[in-house]
Amino acid sequence: MILKATKQGDVDAQYHLGEMYYEGDGVTQDYAEAAKWYRKAAEQGLAEAQFRLGWMYDNGEGVTQDYAEAVKWFRKAAEQGDEYAQCNLGCAYAKGDGVTQDLAEAVKWWVKAAKQRNPEARNYLGCAWSNI
Repeated sequence: MILKATKQGDVDAQYHLGEMYYEGDGVTQDYAEAAKWYRKAAEQGLAEAQFRLGWMYDNGEGVTQDYAEAVKWFRKAAEQGDEYAQCNLGCAYAKGDGVTQDLAEAVKWWVKAAKQRNPEARNYLGCAWSNI
């Protein structure tokens, strides 16, 4: 049933199949296959899939590690309000991974995530303020 839905372009089914492959839930774990399905959903604008694809590029899971590509997908999800993508985008700016290092931009994205009660973003903000 899920395969039929994915072939018909169902974005939620594509994302779910990506999750199954990522976690090894009911299928053999396969990061490359997960990335393939996340990409299909991400290209249709699903923020969760965009975040997951960014995560995979950031960590080199199933794809060649590419910080600029990670930032591209984190930004797409972050602009849709995904708190995890906002937090990770902030980290990319803080470290200068895939973008020019910019601590003000990092703080901007961490604030957005923290307003959604993201605990990691709150921690990063606390660390950033304690170093000023």
